[in-house]
Amino acid sequence: MNSSTVVRSEVEQSISRLMLELGIPAHLKGYQYLRTAIFMCIEDMELIGSVTKLLYPDLAKRYMTTDQKIERAIRNAIEVSWERGNSDLFEKLFGYCNNIEHSRPTNSEYIASVADFVRLEQGFI
Repeated sequence: MNSSTVVRSEVEQSISRLMLELGIPAHLKGYQYLRTAIFMCIEDMELIGSVTKLLYPDLAKRYMTTDQKIERAIRNAIEVSWERGNSDLFEKLFGYCNNIEHSRPTNSEYIASVADFVRLEQGFI
């Protein structure tokens, strides 16, 4: 196993651990899509600015589905996360907790925040 494989594995583990702590059940399709989206954005933060034009189409090709199904599955995973997740972690990531006062973050906000958090946690700059 080379060093890039080890780093990739550590990043994937970090993303998975964080997503589970955020309350996203691993059985949801959106879990897999979101995990891949976050990893892709860690590798290329430019994707955050083009979620609908680049990120969703890339994910749709990878998973042999449509952009719309990708977007909906990710949105559903985030909604579940918002209801079940760790309030302290939400506050740390998004600056506010998952309560009635604040609406849930958008797909792009969620992906960007988690990707940035993992980048910092893993020591990427």
